[in-house]
Amino acid sequence: MLDLVIFDADGVLFESAESNIAYYNAIFERIGEPPLDPEERKACIYYSAGQVFALRAAGDADRLERMRAVARTMDSTPFFDLLRPVPGLRELLLGLKSRYRLGLATNRSATIPAVIDHVGLGGVFDAIASARDKVRPKPAPDILTLCLERAGVAPDRSVYIGDSETDRIAAAAAGTHFIGLGERAPHVHWIASLDELPAKLSASFPH
Repeated sequence: MLDLVIFDADGVLFESAESNIAYYNAIFERIGEPPLDPEERKACIYYSAGQVFALRAAGDADRLERMRAVARTMDSTPFFDLLRPVPGLRELLLGLKSRYRLGLATNRSATIPAVIDHVGLGGVFDAIASARDKVRPKPAPDILTLCLERAGVAPDRSVYIGDSETDRIAAAAAGTHFIGLGERAPHVHWIASLDELPAKLSASFPH
């Protein structure tokens, strides 16, 4: 039985590739860096900002600090308009909330409170954890473990909804169940789109 359904943000609650790419390219442009390369464009969907910056810096501490400095001062809210939430997202989550507690565990950091409000999900989640909490980003289990602690729920009574191998690894390390969403997250428990989730939860984790 499940008490808690935990969601990743990017790629699960909303498509964010366009927004993330624009955000990082704006930072890189300010310090004279070229745009994201193909590998970085993939990584920026599910990596934390710190991980993306470290990937680009390739061990150069000064280069890394220049990226961090711009990120600390740049207004990220204009990039929120490029986010594409799942249609009917709030209604879907509130329907689930009548049966389960809901959590959010994401590699996003400073932007997460504003993003939640921007996509109309204020007041929906019972527990939220992110890279903003100064814990190791996924694939480490820390963000999920912190979300579980804040919800007061045992790992085996929770399930994580993620769209990447990074999410699956984090869920396994945290001891939660996992449902893969979309083509990047094949798994024994899998859905093609978020609107399939209520039926999948009922079939795979019946009350």
